Amino acid sequence: MQPKHPEQDEARLQAALTAADWPLLTRLCRHALRKSGRSLAAHRLLGFSLNKQREFGAALKAYQQAVVLWPNDAELLINYANVLIEQARNIDALPLLEKVCKLRPRQAIGWIKLAECCYLLTLHDKGFDASQTAAALAETLHDRVAALMQSAIHRRELGQVREAVKDCETAIALRYNDPGNYTNKLLFMLADPQVDAAQLSAAARQYGAVFEPPLRPEWPDFQEHRGSPWQRLKIGFLSPDFRVHSVMYFVEGLLAQLDRRQFEVFAFYLFPRDDHVTERVQRHADHFVPLAGFSPQQQAEAIRAQGIDILIDLAGHTGNNGLLTLAHKAAPVQVSWLGFPATTGLTAVDYKFTDEITDPPGADAQYTEQLYRLPTLFACYRPMSRNPLWRYQPRYQVRPAPALANGFITFGSCNNLGKLTDEVLALWGQVLAAVPGSRLLIEGKNLDRPDFAQAYRDRCERLGLPPAQVDLVAQRTDNQYLTYHRIDIALDPFPLTGGTTTFDVLWMGLPIVSMVGESFKSRMGVGLLAYLGRTEWLAETPEDYVRIAKSLAADVEALNTLRLGLRGEVEASALMREDIFNHHFAEGLRVMWLQWLAKAEHPNNAEAQAQAIQEWLPQLPEEWTHAPVPGVGLKPGQRVSLHEAHQRLQDLVEKAKAATPPASATTTEHQITDRHWIAVTELAETVLSAVPHDPLALACLAEVEHAHGHTEFAVTYLQHATQAMGMGSASAA
Repeated sequence: MQPKHPEQDEARLQAALTAADWPLLTRLCRHALRKSGRSLAAHRLLGFSLNKQREFGAALKAYQQAVVLWPNDAELLINYANVLIEQARNIDALPLLEKVCKLRPRQAIGWIKLAECCYLLTLHDKGFDASQTAAALAETLHDRVAALMQSAIHRRELGQVREAVKDCETAIALRYNDPGNYTNKLLFMLADPQVDAAQLSAAARQYGAVFEPPLRPEWPDFQEHRGSPWQRLKIGFLSPDFRVHSVMYFVEGLLAQLDRRQFEVFAFYLFPRDDHVTERVQRHADHFVPLAGFSPQQQAEAIRAQGIDILIDLAGHTGNNGLLTLAHKAAPVQVSWLGFPATTGLTAVDYKFTDEITDPPGADAQYTEQLYRLPTLFACYRPMSRNPLWRYQPRYQVRPAPALANGFITFGSCNNLGKLTDEVLALWGQVLAAVPGSRLLIEGKNLDRPDFAQAYRDRCERLGLPPAQVDLVAQRTDNQYLTYHRIDIALDPFPLTGGTTTFDVLWMGLPIVSMVGESFKSRMGVGLLAYLGRTEWLAETPEDYVRIAKSLAADVEALNTLRLGLRGEVEASALMREDIFNHHFAEGLRVMWLQWLAKAEHPNNAEAQAQAIQEWLPQLPEEWTHAPVPGVGLKPGQRVSLHEAHQRLQDLVEKAKAATPPASATTTEHQITDRHWIAVTELAETVLSAVPHDPLALACLAEVEHAHGHTEFAVTYLQHATQAMGMGSASAA
């Protein structure tokens, strides 16, 4: 039987859609589907309305059921794919969008969404081609701007940096109020050697000038936050990168051990998908608040509702950032740190954490934020973010210089290929010429593709790099750190120098030659090597760069001795001393708070503000002058002292020994299967994620490996435990 009056049902659906009444639309869709299970209009809109209400699982289920009945409806497929992309399930969205493009090859929107989908999957050739098809088909302003955005992001990954910036500028000229094109432009400008700090700053200020003024009249005065200078503060970290991401190499140690006597820690998460790193963040933070999918205004309101005193942005102008949330002034004090090596361009952001070497005197004019220069390096590195226990595995320990076995020096770079400009490669050609018989290893994306690799070799040859001396290695996530076993001396690109990669290099025992630059993006190597005490590897000129590389290569035995001792040197330095960094970071937060409080009490009177701060300083709680006791987040909302975690670990080991003596312990392909020993392993890993090199946790892992006959791993863990005890501090990373 056909339903009566289907036109009326569809009219009601359309009216609810137009009114954005999502609960009503959901009810109407379900009512229509009860009347007719094949109602196309209801199937198209049910998942859409559920998604709008953040019922993501229900939305996906509705679409899954709908496509069984309507597998060739392009509108249904694109709506389904859009929800998948919003949930970062791009691999599932890809075949749907490919089908949409076949069904409607003349409509730009399908190609735009296909290009968007390809980015996270690193299908940049496919994504770029889709963006160009979309641009040719675009009939509306929206589609033209969207096609340009997709063109830009894929161009950048394909090495077409200047063309990517031009796409962004064209899109901005067409529609000035789309924040994504400003962010992309700034991000891409970083990699252009012809762009200086002043140009980058001007572009960021343009972003601020467009988006901030309409919001400024609505900024709260936050008077309810005024209280004791020494009250426990609520600190919020805002990021899309609490997951497998380079930011986590520098944030995890701070989240885990920021002084809880002074601070309550909130993590506001802007990405729609979790992973195993996210789970660790949920344990480290006192509160974990997902904010993906909300508007900037809604995010700001949610942050204010938590009573955050200081909000720290970790993304800057990078993907899925929360800068518009900061532009709504979500907290009394807002700070920029990590993520983006330049200014946000927002006056709503009060401070930027940096240091006096990476941002030297005179750099202040490049920023809209007030620079807070830490008395240590601007960040503190922790290796092996993806798999913390791999840090102790034999294959990741420093090995002798490969030149000893090879008979020649291998220079190398594992940086993003976009940083390897013609000027960089040409200079590296001079390095090879200065060191007879040497080779250059370059690791990067797409180098496993024969056509791409050949084109890259041809480019190298044009720039003076003999192809026979160049080794191209495809970048693979599971190979991180291991490629360094093949390299003797690392070469840093310029003017956009290495960041996380340089920390990786040094921790794996490789010296690195770096060029001195003029602004933060070109001085990260300067900061790292200065705080390591290895300024002799810093070059002022191209000639100097070649000289330093040649000098390091001249004595292979000395190079090997340096290599074998460098990890200990790095771990003992400011680059990895989490206890030192966390202390100074906490001190900086308190200074920012005192300054905000003084300004609130004495507006426009700098002298009175300074006097107030001087009067507050003697009131500093005496116990805060002593180092905090390390803590361990066992699960979200449950934090215990390191001492209590140790007691739990020892109890678990005793239970495991009693339940399964060594002779009966079992493994399957080196996997521990007994639940008692699994519990020991999991808690030991949790402790080491909070307090790296904790001797007791390492000793417990040695017990686990010994019980299962893994002698090599057991000995390795015991060696690390003994070494950590010799350091005299379980809290030093």
